Amino acid sequence: MHREAQWEVVIGLETHAQLRTQSKIFSGAPTAFGAAPNGQACAVDIALPGVLPVLNREAVVCAIKFGLAVGAQIAPRSIFARKNYFYPDLPKGYQISQFEIPVVSGGGLRIQIGQGDRSVEKYVNLTRAHLEEDAGKSLHEDFHGKTGIDLNRAGTPLLEIVSEPDMRSSAEAVAYAKALHALVQWIGICDGNMQEGSFRCDANVSVRRPGEPLGTRREIKNLNSFRFMQQAIDYEIQWQINEIEEGRTIQQATVLFDPDTGETRSMRSKEDAQDYRYFPDPDLLPLEIKADWIAEVKAGMPELPEAMKARFEADYGLSAYDAVALTATLDTARYFEQTVAVAGTGSAKPCANWVMGEVAARLNKEGLDITASPVSPRQLGGVVVRIVDNTISNKIARDVFEALWNGEGTDADGVIEAKGLKQITDSGAIEKIIDEVLAANQKSVEEFRAGKEKAFNALVGQAMKATKGKANPQQVNDLLRAKLGA
Repeated sequence: MHREAQWEVVIGLETHAQLRTQSKIFSGAPTAFGAAPNGQACAVDIALPGVLPVLNREAVVCAIKFGLAVGAQIAPRSIFARKNYFYPDLPKGYQISQFEIPVVSGGGLRIQIGQGDRSVEKYVNLTRAHLEEDAGKSLHEDFHGKTGIDLNRAGTPLLEIVSEPDMRSSAEAVAYAKALHALVQWIGICDGNMQEGSFRCDANVSVRRPGEPLGTRREIKNLNSFRFMQQAIDYEIQWQINEIEEGRTIQQATVLFDPDTGETRSMRSKEDAQDYRYFPDPDLLPLEIKADWIAEVKAGMPELPEAMKARFEADYGLSAYDAVALTATLDTARYFEQTVAVAGTGSAKPCANWVMGEVAARLNKEGLDITASPVSPRQLGGVVVRIVDNTISNKIARDVFEALWNGEGTDADGVIEAKGLKQITDSGAIEKIIDEVLAANQKSVEEFRAGKEKAFNALVGQAMKATKGKANPQQVNDLLRAKLGA
């Protein structure tokens, strides 16, 4: 038996999603990234005596949206608590969070592990999602051996999303994190910028022999890339297995991942809930969310990814693979649907191929988001229309697309006219060109009649070259085979 098969891995993720609000969760200070240190910390954020927190309504709206998106229970009444601990970047000496009664409970997320035909679907249950404030940041660089404190992040609104320990490999954990990352951006509650700390994951990892009780978990903190998450979890799994097999006991701990060494290292022993001395915050009233508020938020939400995937398959006849790719982001889905609106529902498949192919490749090459594509959905739809009605071939369409991308025209028809790219579909004209090609390439003709299929392809190439790629390729194939008696 393979060594890893003797062990079962158990993983749960805690994710901090920074909410897209203009101001902080309990103060009016801005949340924009990149300000000078302590330039966005007001009296509430730095805990001056006598200040009082005031809850940001928009942060609650974000929590409601998330609860609706994952099919969770939204608490009609939830409580804010004080989580007590003492760090230099926590001015109050406590963090305002939620403990016993969170705003969102339950729900789950459907994930895909792997790609294409080999992909496997899994449902990951969620424990809860609660609102809380972020702490400040300790800065250790360029302070001549000292530490600086930047309180700009103090009070930034977070939604902490806690999964059940349902994942059994690093691949499943990464698939879940990616699905969650896509969802919070889709519903507009988080910008998902991992480099700026808007989406951070902590992974709780333990191992056990199949059938045994849960093992002791260690928490890997602040994973801010999917690649690092996979590396950190894989290393931690192997480390824990080695420790147990060598007769040592796993101690509950918080660990950090070092990308330079590819290893996790212990940071501190892991605290339990009682260590934080949670108690209800006396400065904040219970948060009450009535049914009509939930209904109002629901009415303003976009169609969710799962529903849109199903609709793309049903309405456009797309494969599950295409539907998943086109709903990777809401902006991609909207771009596709706007393209189909121009080209027509019957052209959904070629539209999908162009969005996933040529458009995606160029955006990736130039580091652009689809919202910044130089070729608009209207322009791409016009290209597809001319492919479908045989005005241009797929090859010529790529030239038209290139011209539109470079701003050499406002629409496909204009580019086709200006560059003389209209496809030759006149059978008589194509037949005349084929006769000339056959006369000039007798050797290829003889080779084809001797059974060499490659010679036929060479003749097709010569015919297409003679027409500068403007002939309809299928007509060239059909007429050429007829001439050769094939």
